[in-house]
Amino acid sequence: MAGPETDETAPLIDTSRPHPARMYDWFLGGKDNYEVDVAMGRQMLAVEPTIPVMTKVNRAFMHRATRWLAERGGIEQFLDIGTGIPTEPNLHQVAQDSIPAARIVYCDNDPIVLAHAEALLSGTPAGAIDYVQADARNVEAILEQAGKTLDFSRPVALSLISLLHFVSDEDGAYELVGRLVSALAPGSHLVMSHLTADFHPQEAQRVDEMYKSNQLTLAPRNREQFAAFFAGLELVEPGITAAEQWHPELGEPVPGQDDIISAGYVAVGRKP
Repeated sequence: MAGPETDETAPLIDTSRPHPARMYDWFLGGKDNYEVDVAMGRQMLAVEPTIPVMTKVNRAFMHRATRWLAERGGIEQFLDIGTGIPTEPNLHQVAQDSIPAARIVYCDNDPIVLAHAEALLSGTPAGAIDYVQADARNVEAILEQAGKTLDFSRPVALSLISLLHFVSDEDGAYELVGRLVSALAPGSHLVMSHLTADFHPQEAQRVDEMYKSNQLTLAPRNREQFAAFFAGLELVEPGITAAEQWHPELGEPVPGQDDIISAGYVAVGRKP
């Protein structure tokens, strides 16, 4: 397995304000977070107590989408940007369970994820895994470093799970996805989950205020705005839907998911 690739702009751990990846870890029951993350997490739970279930439902979608791509989509290569703090099973474990020779590159800009990169780099002997430490907006660096492990002349699954709602339109969210997809070969797939305010407008407004008060970016998008990320791609059935409704037969339901309404959209699109 390759060692982690880094860029010169890798940041130090900032514990002065909450971090979305560390809060996500806390919602999943992880321990890689700080009191500042827990404090905001508790504030969010006071607004919407089902957030931990929603978080697990989102991760379960990633597992099912990866399984579908490996078993039905013929995909053997995966580029996961915005990886987050490792929580088993990780994407490579799901992919290599179906295809032992699968090749995976993880990418994140969180130094805590880098500290746990060893857990991300442990896979099957037949496969290959690498970790790139880079900002998601640094597309050229990501593609250059990922190209040491992935063959971009062949189909790749680009996984952007709960990432783009942290990138505003002004910061180039659509351009970012467009540049990444343009670098992929025909037959590649885009996998995405994204926060929306469509289903919980009042709660979403209060959470957005919390993010702004902590100088954090949050850009929930409606269905039409989410669909725009898939322009030019062929949506895999069932198209744009709630996370728990995307091929539920490929995994076990998350406890409590029948009692919630998801706070995000998901979809998988194929590049023709």
